[in-house]
Order: sequence, then C-alpha cells, then structure tokens
Amino acid sequence: MNIEGLDYNTQRERLILPQYGREVQNMVDYAVTLPTKAERQRCAEAIVAIMDRMNPQNRGNADHAQKLWDHLALMADFKLDIDYPYDVSQALKIAAKPEPMTYPMAKIPVRHYGKMLFEAFEELKTMEPGERRDAFVRSVANQMKRSLMQWGHGTSDNEKVASDLARFTDGKIQLDLSTFKFDKISEREFAQPRKKKR
Repeated sequence: MNIEGLDYNTQRERLILPQYGREVQNMVDYAVTLPTKAERQRCAEAIVAIMDRMNPQNRGNADHAQKLWDHLALMADFKLDIDYPYDVSQALKIAAKPEPMTYPMAKIPVRHYGKMLFEAFEELKTMEPGERRDAFVRSVANQMKRSLMQWGHGTSDNEKVASDLARFTDGKIQLDLSTFKFDKISEREFAQPRKKKR
C-alpha cells in the first residue's frame, strides 16, 4: 500500500541527533541551502534559540550554549557556512561512541558458587582466627548453602558445604558440623514452580 504523503520514520533518513526531532533537522538542512551568509547566520541563531527552548533544564550548565552550537554543526554535517560564536571543531567528540567494555572473564572452578564466593575464600585464607573471621565464615557458609540449594534444585548437604569450604580455603577453614548451625533457609524459596494442569 503506497499512499502519497504517508511515510514512516523507517523509510526516512536517519536523524543525526534524534533528541531534537525531525523538524529541527529539516530546519538545519534548509539553513545549509540559504544563498547568503547573513541569511544562514540569522537562520542558525533562530534554530539554536529553538534548541535552547527545547532543553530549558540545561541552561544552568556552564557549557550549555557551546553544546547547542556543537549540536548545530553536527546536524549540518559541518556544511553550514556561518560565523560560529564558539569553536565547534571538537564537536565530533560528542558523537563518538566509547569503546566497548571488556567483560571480566575469570576462571571459576565451581560456577554455582560464583566469583564473589571465591574472592571470599581467598580472603578467608589470610584472615587471623577470631570473632571477625568466625562471622565471615558463618556468612560465607550460609551463602554457599543458598547457592547449592538454588543451583541444586532445592537440595543441599551440610557436609558438602563443609567439604567445599575446607577445599577452597586450602584447609584453613574447617567447619565443625556438630556445633556449627546454619541459618534456616526455606526450601520453598528455591523450589521450581510447578505448571498448572489445564
């Protein structure tokens, strides 16, 4: 179906700075085509005034006016021959995309415990015995149990937690299961939801 005058944004040229909309972009395109420098200058000043009214919340910023003129230069693809009140040569830095961040890939021996628990195991290896270490051991052991319940589909074994804690701390931490009490963890928290029959 092809209706004259009806077109979609997907069929139109891509906007350089979409926050200003297509009408402002059309004004900039028109300003570039004006024959005299005086007309282009007047038109550019009017466009910047419109852009300023669109973003009144930024007026308090020190570089607000500079940014507006930079944006005008970008939208005109630096083809607008006028006397800019600011240096717009650095405007391309605004449009530059940052380099993608690398995802920190650390080798974790047992994935269900996660990176943070392995960092905790390393910390436990260096801690001196005392109340602080005991509290940290309690916290780590309970988190290990939660992780086992979550990834083991609701099942967990205290002996497994004690064994893993000793193994990953190079034997520095030994849980005495006859005296150590885990926090009460509801198995419902980690149970898989059952599908209702229709």
